[in-house]
Amino acid sequence: MNNKLVTRLICASAIAVALTAPSRAQGVITTHRLSAALAADAVTEAVAACAKQGYHIAATIIDTDGVEQAALRGDGAGMVAVLTAYDKAYTVIMLGATRNEDSSGAIAQRIGNDQPPGGIVKVPHVIIQQGALRIKVGSEAIAAIGVGGAPGGDKDEACAKAGLDKISDRLK
Repeated sequence: MNNKLVTRLICASAIAVALTAPSRAQGVITTHRLSAALAADAVTEAVAACAKQGYHIAATIIDTDGVEQAALRGDGAGMVAVLTAYDKAYTVIMLGATRNEDSSGAIAQRIGNDQPPGGIVKVPHVIIQQGALRIKVGSEAIAAIGVGGAPGGDKDEACAKAGLDKISDRLK
């Protein structure tokens, strides 16, 4: 009988210590995220940079989960521009990590023009074209900016770079 009492007291003490000890979260991942203000500044600058060149584009920023964080449809930009801006950003954020590729142009160059009729090109929202850049804090990709609507992916990517350059000094 005495042993049962001692065992219960030890168990109760162990539970009390466990409940009052500072908890250490195991398996918790800390990530960074672009603020709404920075995302808005970047898409605004991308649209403005292309507008100065006479291009009617849309710009989109998505987070690492593929969720749209900011989007801006420039004057005269069509729906295809809006859709491709998202798809380019999605492509670089989802495919860029495996080979540390920071632009959809690098992915397009690697995959090439002779894409097989299946595989990666069948994945929704993957588009193998220039026009998007990963947004990074140090070496961690936290978002992507995609641009669609300029007459060529190189021009889309240059406008995405203008948006990224606008906020790069505030990415800390």
